[in-house]
Amino acid sequence: MGSCSPGNYQRTVRRTEDSFQACTDMVSCFQERARVERQYAQALSEWSQKWRPVVDSSPLYGSLMKAWQCFMSSADRLASLHASMCRALVSEDGDRVRTWQKDNFHKKVFGGFKETQEIETGFARAQKPWTKKLKKLDKARQAFHKASRREYLIREREAHAQGNPDVNIDKQKKLQEDLQLASQEVDKMRSRYEKVLEEVNRYAPRYMEEMESVFDQSQDEEKKRIMFLKQALLSIHDHLDVTTNESVRSVYSELHNTLMSIDEQEDLRWWKNTHGPGMPTDWPHFQEYNPEKKPKPKKGKKEVKESLLLKTLHCVRSVMIGGVKVRALYDYVGQETDELSFKAGEEFLKIEDEDDQGWCRGMKDGQWEGLYPANYVEVV
Repeated sequence: MGSCSPGNYQRTVRRTEDSFQACTDMVSCFQERARVERQYAQALSEWSQKWRPVVDSSPLYGSLMKAWQCFMSSADRLASLHASMCRALVSEDGDRVRTWQKDNFHKKVFGGFKETQEIETGFARAQKPWTKKLKKLDKARQAFHKASRREYLIREREAHAQGNPDVNIDKQKKLQEDLQLASQEVDKMRSRYEKVLEEVNRYAPRYMEEMESVFDQSQDEEKKRIMFLKQALLSIHDHLDVTTNESVRSVYSELHNTLMSIDEQEDLRWWKNTHGPGMPTDWPHFQEYNPEKKPKPKKGKKEVKESLLLKTLHCVRSVMIGGVKVRALYDYVGQETDELSFKAGEEFLKIEDEDDQGWCRGMKDGQWEGLYPANYVEVV
């Protein structure tokens, strides 16, 4: 009877709970991958910060120095990209699966899911009359086999009694009568068994139709789940696939171009003109007498402070005037004291352009100033 046997639909019913658990496991799995991306981004930043001073103070010079420095700036840009991959895995992919899971799996008060109950109830309803008919058929079969066994035993006894001088005529006659009655009972039970079997076989197509209807409903639900999870996994792939990321290509393309721009002739020429025979030389020459000019008096401390204050105010005013209005695409909560926090849709000023690590400086409400991720906003 296969899957149509009573109770054999449980594996199909259990797919709902299995899919729910798979969604939970998938979110946990890629949250852990997000932590890996974040740790990698942090490691890249730490590596760049550690080696940048060494590179900047290196005895190398010219295009060779620029090439080595480009590795540091490339690492900072890649760190920003992997940090954004971490955010995408958590805030986009993880949230998408959790939201879909919540909308498509409806938990019951006493455990289980509504979708599971609907499918299980459908199968049970379809199998109820079939199970009753099978019980009736089994009962008819047992009655037929019991009657057949009794006839067989009586036939054996009757055959043994024939020609046996120890068995009197009356007993032999009684055995013959019992055998005749047993044979009639077998025919009666056979007829009933065949009738019930025929009834079961007539009902089988209807039973199969009802079972397949419920099974198709379960298949449709499973199809939706598979299609969604396929799209969710494709989205995760898009976020992780650095081979198609234009920003990553740009980083390595720029690095490659910088490395290919190493020019030994130009570097040697610069060294010759800066530290070699080509450098300007103050050859001895006749000098006329010029009276020494008195040095200008130094500013007092008060004047210096006032001058610095005026310069600071001028810079602030320039920043305010030159600021660019931006709108937040996502919520961001500053992790450090020098970072700016905002909500999605909130507007404020960008007062400094993006640095090598992907951070901008902004001002909110004319008083709050701090750093924020450049890819969290768009220009209004």
